[in-house]
Amino acid sequence: MPETTRERRLTPRATEIAAQARALLEESGPEALTMRALADRLGIKAPSLYKHFPDKQAVEAELVAQMLTESAEACEEAERTAPGSLPALAGAYRGWALAHPHLYRLATERPLPRHALPEGLEDRAAAPLVRACGGDADRARAAWAFTHGMVVLEIHGRFPDGADLSAAWRTGTESLLP
Repeated sequence: MPETTRERRLTPRATEIAAQARALLEESGPEALTMRALADRLGIKAPSLYKHFPDKQAVEAELVAQMLTESAEACEEAERTAPGSLPALAGAYRGWALAHPHLYRLATERPLPRHALPEGLEDRAAAPLVRACGGDADRARAAWAFTHGMVVLEIHGRFPDGADLSAAWRTGTESLLP
């Protein structure tokens, strides 16, 4: 992955800590991500983590930044492949989220730590969707709400067996087209 603003602003040790936090999260879910578990994984005492991150929320904010960066990259790639295609963007977003369900949950099931994110990252993550919606921010929000809702329901196994999710995704994204 190319170097991003996120990686440049972290020290090498903080980058290592964030990578181990991500691995712990991806393996065991948001509930398992504690400073003690992270320190154990790194083979250090928990207070040593505070030299690199002031608190658990700062570690989580770094992981949220990773989610926004990576989902933006997935959507940007879909946009290059299929310019202006809302279904292509929704598919890319869905694919990324389902490949990283624990990170997705951590990043989306609580308030967004905007104050702790790299400047412009939230806008970057939204930009492909806004462009696909012809610059209409309200339509883009509605499209994201649909996409996010479908992803969350899918992650939590809320659809009945045999539900035609492809048809539901197609119908939902088509209904949001201008």
